[in-house]
Amino acid sequence: MEYSYKAKSNNGEMKYGKIEADDKHDLTKKLRKIKLSLVSEEIIREGSKKKEFSISKILKRVSVVDKMLFARHLKVMLNAGLPFSRSITVLSEQTNNAYFKEVLCSVKEDVQKGNQLADSIAKFPKVFDTLFVNMIRVGETSGNLEEVLDLLYIQLKKEHDLMSRVKGAMTYPAVIIFAMVVIGILMMVFVVPSLLSVFSETGAELPFTTQIIVFISETLQHQGLLLLVMFIIFVVLFFRSIKTKKGKKSFDYFLLHLPTIGKIVAKVNMARFSRTLSSMIGSGTSIVQALEIISNTLGNIYYKESVKEASEEVQKGVALSEIIRKHDKLYLPLMMHMIEVGEETGTLQGTLEQVAEFYEEEVEQVTANMSSIIEPVLMLMIGGAVGFFAVSMIQPMYSVMNNI
Repeated sequence: MEYSYKAKSNNGEMKYGKIEADDKHDLTKKLRKIKLSLVSEEIIREGSKKKEFSISKILKRVSVVDKMLFARHLKVMLNAGLPFSRSITVLSEQTNNAYFKEVLCSVKEDVQKGNQLADSIAKFPKVFDTLFVNMIRVGETSGNLEEVLDLLYIQLKKEHDLMSRVKGAMTYPAVIIFAMVVIGILMMVFVVPSLLSVFSETGAELPFTTQIIVFISETLQHQGLLLLVMFIIFVVLFFRSIKTKKGKKSFDYFLLHLPTIGKIVAKVNMARFSRTLSSMIGSGTSIVQALEIISNTLGNIYYKESVKEASEEVQKGVALSEIIRKHDKLYLPLMMHMIEVGEETGTLQGTLEQVAEFYEEEVEQVTANMSSIIEPVLMLMIGGAVGFFAVSMIQPMYSVMNNI
């Protein structure tokens, strides 16, 4: 878009002119480059801004990092005395996420109409979940929004760090296995047939291992498209099934009982539960309301149901530690005892924070150990696959040499 601007030079002289810029922030940057400070501006022509392709805008996704920075920067600006609308305008100009920019502009317009910030962000449930909205609402009601935003930032950062560790531990083996499968398929389709043509011309008898390679190669060549379609159908059905309650429950049960993976899932859920409950209590949310909100944020359905039950039981006057103790297959003894001590001493928030830190460190340690264990296991798998293929191809060659 084209702006008409009024700016001041370094020697205090007023300058007037027109310039193309994406927005006010971009206009300010361009004027600074020519040593001018913006005084006022006016849009004189819309629509000159180029439309940029944005994946975030198409998928309508906002990362945890974007929300984390939003909470932190908003807290800093409110502490500095900037009004809501001005603060959100600055944040919308700073973000590189096109969809988040649209969301923040809509939130700003809503706030300018006199609506509460919590009500404004609640209109975007895919961006701001119930936890985020309710903590903001509590902060606005109690008048300690800056403190709540700080808690939110810590909460989101810890959660981001925790999930990053888990994803990092899983990414390496996933990439290696994917590469092995792709290379294996390419060899079976393009390399093996040329070798087999040599064996068939000499009439050499093929060993059993070579016959397995031949079967796989011929299947991929003649039925490859069918296998690909079947694989895609399987993946689609799998993801659709885990979206149902029964399918999700079965999958979560399977994950919880996997060696090593089950321990990581349990500790991640316990850490998230402890950290979130600590943050919500610190923001002034009642424990009943906090438990109800947390039950909708946990990933594993078994932890989700246990926290939902805790919300209902605590409302009746039952201690949280008693309810946790009923689910001894989900929660480790340390967590049960720590919650019990926190309730008895009236320091539940601090105790939960310590529990969260302990399990976050445990997850970090387990994922680090898992990476060191997975690497040699993958090397053995690759070595075994290469060895099997080499033996299967070399054995017929000896037969060919003997025939000669």
